[in-house]
Amino acid sequence: QVQLVESGGDLVQPGGSLRLSCAASGVDFDILPMTWYRQGPGKQREMVATITTGGIQTYINDAGEGRFTSSIDSVNNTVYLHINNLKPEDTARYYCMKLLFGRDYWGQGTQVIVSS
Repeated sequence: QVQLVESGGDLVQPGGSLRLSCAASGVDFDILPMTWYRQGPGKQREMVATITTGGIQTYINDAGEGRFTSSIDSVNNTVYLHINNLKPEDTARYYCMKLLFGRDYWGQGTQVIVSS
């Protein structure tokens, strides 16, 4: 049984930064690749980024700002999504998703609110 637990969401002002965590547990598996999604109020869920051993592939239209970066803690099976220069449109519930053995596993999400 794969379990994913997200944390790190918060209320932040525009321009702030957050580090979202996705802690994985359960069966023995490679933590990467891991994909982050988000769902804003009244919006469909959208793919944010996929983190692989080669780095991060971002799917959000970021206008080349590079606001989304990643890191991992292999010892604790945790993947991090760093978001810089947060904008109100980043307000959403963020989920990590792991595709494993032909099915997808999701966490419960962590809430990010960007507001002044």
